[in-house]
Amino acid sequence: MLPQEIIRKKRDGGVLDAEEIAFFVEGLSAGRISEGQAAAFAMAVYFHGMTRAETVALTLAKAASGTRLSWDGLGPVVDKHSTGGIGDKVSLILAPILAACGAYVPMISGRGLGHTGGTLDKLDSIPGYDTAPGIERLRTAVRTAGCAIIGQTAELAPADRRLYAIRDVTATVESMPLIVASILSKKLAAGLDALVMDVKVGSGAFLPSLDAARDLARNLVEVAGEAGLPCRALLTDMDQCLGHSAGNALEVHEAIGLLTGARKDARLHEVTLALSAQLLLMGNLAADAGDARTRVQRALESGAAAERFARMVRALGGPHDLVERPARHLAAATLQRPMHLPRAGTIGRIDARALGLAIVALGGGRTNPADAIDHTVGLSEVLGPGERVGADRPFAIVHARTEAGLEAAARAIEAAVSVVDEVPSMPPPVIIEAI
Repeated sequence: MLPQEIIRKKRDGGVLDAEEIAFFVEGLSAGRISEGQAAAFAMAVYFHGMTRAETVALTLAKAASGTRLSWDGLGPVVDKHSTGGIGDKVSLILAPILAACGAYVPMISGRGLGHTGGTLDKLDSIPGYDTAPGIERLRTAVRTAGCAIIGQTAELAPADRRLYAIRDVTATVESMPLIVASILSKKLAAGLDALVMDVKVGSGAFLPSLDAARDLARNLVEVAGEAGLPCRALLTDMDQCLGHSAGNALEVHEAIGLLTGARKDARLHEVTLALSAQLLLMGNLAADAGDARTRVQRALESGAAAERFARMVRALGGPHDLVERPARHLAAATLQRPMHLPRAGTIGRIDARALGLAIVALGGGRTNPADAIDHTVGLSEVLGPGERVGADRPFAIVHARTEAGLEAAARAIEAAVSVVDEVPSMPPPVIIEAI
């Protein structure tokens, strides 16, 4: 087979067979496929799409391009993946909850992309925490703590890593089959028994429209099933910040607060509870939905989930007393200032994407893959639609490194939030739909 003939066939709208896809993917991981050929392949798929069978074949070939973890009877082994949003620190809470309930969670997470935050960037704010351990350290952490949240290693789905880097600079990221195969190949390589997807919907989501999010969720669930991985998806609201903070160290603080019971945001708690309960059911660790939710709540209230988080942090090189003394280890921004809106009233619509971009501009995200991140900046005490603001109640507290950054963030936030006199209609539920 010749790579250029495979590209030609897809360029002309043809359907590739599993052998052609496997050949091309193996060439990606072995270095025989050039960057130009990989870019041409991605663009051909972008314009012509892939059939379900092609997408499954691409997913399986990527998963097989490197090490595929096996847990030798340990189980159930489960995971959750989010399409990303503003203030989405669910993974930091969900993984230790599931570990406390008897599941094992080898969670392969990513960095921030565009306006959305990344779980690995949050964990990088913890001194000493190793987000890129070797396979053996990952295995040890999962066995001792029940969970480990890390980044994609060089051994796991290397063909996907290479193709994704090329997609990111060739305007082919938004291809449904390439998105689905990228997400699921890493999850298959992690050796999972079950997966739940958190597909965000709203102004702060990667796919703002309900129809597009529903289409992605269905594709993920169906392709995962055909690839041998049981998968469910929840569509969840991202028309406002999830929780009361957005920004890396600030979100770790909030996650620890929910795990220890120090503070609970209702929307964040509900999304975490629903996703966790779904995985307990899929892993046969709960008798029914009510039992699953009870077990999740018990893991939080007993302190067992917080203890598992502490174990995970220690196993991956972080401080032994992070849970007890987060302020001692998580750096704070130089400047912290309340952000008051121009007039008093009730918060109406929020452009959550604009909030995310404001945090990126503060230094809390990347405009270039090589950019260093300031883990201290962001927003805390963020309010949501329907809440009152005024001279005595700011919309949020801005955490910044410089006065110029703080002022720019304040202008962006002011433009992103509307204030109305009347109480707006009830916002959509945080759990919109299950697929």
